[in-house]
Amino acid sequence: MGNNDKNFVKEITPMEVDFPKWYTDVIKKTDLVDYSPVKGFMVIKPYGYALWENIQSYLDTRFKETGHKNCYFPLLIPESLLEKEKEHVEGFAPEVAWVTHGGKEKLAERLCVRPTSETIICEMYKKWLNSYRELPYLYNQWCSVVRWEQSTRPFLRTSEFLWQEGHTLHETAEEAQEETLKMLDIYRDMAENLLAIPVVIGRKSEKEKFAGAEATYTMEALMHDGKALQAGTSHNLGQHFTNAFDITFLGRDNKMHNPYHTSWGVSTRLIGGVIMVHGDNRGLVLPPMLAPTQVIIIPIQQKKAGVLDKAYDLKKELMDLGIRVDIDDNVNYSPGWKFNEYEMKGVPVRIELGPRDIKNNVCMIARRDTLEKESMSLDGIGNHIEGLLKQIQRDMLDKARAHRDQNTYSISSLEEFKAKMDEKPGFAKAMWCGHKECEENIKAETGATIRCMPFEQDKISDTCHFCGKEAKHMVYVARAY
Repeated sequence: MGNNDKNFVKEITPMEVDFPKWYTDVIKKTDLVDYSPVKGFMVIKPYGYALWENIQSYLDTRFKETGHKNCYFPLLIPESLLEKEKEHVEGFAPEVAWVTHGGKEKLAERLCVRPTSETIICEMYKKWLNSYRELPYLYNQWCSVVRWEQSTRPFLRTSEFLWQEGHTLHETAEEAQEETLKMLDIYRDMAENLLAIPVVIGRKSEKEKFAGAEATYTMEALMHDGKALQAGTSHNLGQHFTNAFDITFLGRDNKMHNPYHTSWGVSTRLIGGVIMVHGDNRGLVLPPMLAPTQVIIIPIQQKKAGVLDKAYDLKKELMDLGIRVDIDDNVNYSPGWKFNEYEMKGVPVRIELGPRDIKNNVCMIARRDTLEKESMSLDGIGNHIEGLLKQIQRDMLDKARAHRDQNTYSISSLEEFKAKMDEKPGFAKAMWCGHKECEENIKAETGATIRCMPFEQDKISDTCHFCGKEAKHMVYVARAY
């Protein structure tokens, strides 16, 4: 089958035909996940987990550079702890999983499987903290959480997912706010420079903020189908939890104070974002910084003398430059099958090397993002591939940014928004009055939500585009995952 045949991946539904089906086909065909015997719980296979490891490694380095330390807190939380912060328990109650028995014994108190860890962590902070001299607490944990979702889709919304959750305590409100925004900026840097996903950053509305937070800040990404994805959040929790849990410290004034508290997290849903921002009808397209394998070498007519030797020499040259490179010398599959397989898996660069190439001191290079192919001299190939990977990373971010910008527009009324949402979904910029009733009406009428009040505010109008009252904020509105 020709490599340029647009229908060559028969198993993948075209995204223009059925985007959700395309998404499911891609994750299954590329061996990222499998479904487990428990509904809503996914098995992350090695290729999918390698993506998470690269995200984890990038962020863990940034966290440690900014003074954060990793620790681990229990999976199970007593019901009495969960109920200490009223807004928090009401926010999470519908999706909590409960443990009622230990072996054959019924437990005296129900234990919830953590939907998030504020309560158990605050209980421990209460025990540990004594003086202002010990602050700030800059702690993070890598773990999984369980939220019993009604409808699930691998990576995007599953009953159990992997994430990190940072939980910090500070002496002053100003320090807590600075931490909240610093972590959001680390997330933005990771999204743009590792995942090649452009994001809009801003504050969530009161209705959309985290249960128990004073303020929630978010980064919002636009998927290929025009829906938004909340890609990471950072919460300024003020003293809500530290009051509820009676966390106190002796201050510089010799009086007792409650510290200020933040929490922040990103999860495996970022992988879903990468698939839906960059993928195409051939499958995954992975940014080189994220890709588990950045370069795949395919030997052609590998049984001929010198072909495999040259391929392995080339592999070593690339590995010495720190490039993640592999060779597929499996004799049971044809080169054509391998081309399709690695295109589907989104490997950024493919190198084809056969006897004729070696004789001419060249190889064939194929880019996954543009599907362009060119012949290239083997002299200085390592440096060229290094430069090419950086170029692909930049180009993918530029392409995703162009797509987002083309699908971002200002609206002037609810009626216009309804029409636009149906004909060309994306980010709508609008003025909003700030009232919850108006926000609820937007969702009821359109199925869209206010994604954020961006830090960069444009004053499009003096009045709310949805109800006509005085406008307070410019907002991004979209349907979302």
